[in-house]
Amino acid sequence: MRVLVTDDEAVLAELVAEGLRACAMAVDVALDGDTALERLMVNDYDVLVLDRDLPGTHGDDVCRELVRSGSRTRVLMLTAYTGTGDVVEGLTLGADDYLGKPFDYEELVARVLALARRSTRALPPVLVNGGLVLDQARRQVSRDGRHLRLSPKEFAVLRELMAARGAVVSAEELLERAWDENTDLFTNAVRIAMSKLRAKLGEPPLIQTVPGAGYLIPVPEDAS
Repeated sequence: MRVLVTDDEAVLAELVAEGLRACAMAVDVALDGDTALERLMVNDYDVLVLDRDLPGTHGDDVCRELVRSGSRTRVLMLTAYTGTGDVVEGLTLGADDYLGKPFDYEELVARVLALARRSTRALPPVLVNGGLVLDQARRQVSRDGRHLRLSPKEFAVLRELMAARGAVVSAEELLERAWDENTDLFTNAVRIAMSKLRAKLGEPPLIQTVPGAGYLIPVPEDAS
């Protein structure tokens, strides 16, 4: 799951980003509207957390452009403008949700997850593959009833593999969906995360490596 946080308050933007990263999301940050539009053109985001009062291109215009382009990215306006008229105006512009400042982090995470489920790449809240169960809302994973303690990055990687439903996921796709834009494309981050994830999943091995292609978790033959 990939999110873009756009706010001209750098400290707040990073705090929001870190909070979402701790919940196994890949998060990029833009401090002005022009940068936000540039990143939205390059990357495929599930959710945009958008402040309305941005320097450069105004947040309202960022929202309008996103709607005009037909993007699947869902918009959560996170702003100090909290009057009823402001909320109505923001939703009329095309925002999918509206949250006022100050805000509760748990509520912010819940709203981002809810919006991501409404995107064209929507995933069910609970992913199941045989005895492997991943609960996105609770950020919990179990295998055959055994609870697994995964880091946010391991959780994100496993979510992408399970979401593929038996299809191969390349290292490049994992970097795109589970890491932010500051990740070195030549890094061993995917390999390292995969090694740790395999160890935590235990035996028998679940994750298969497809040489030259990527990784997959087979779907049981009796799965519906």
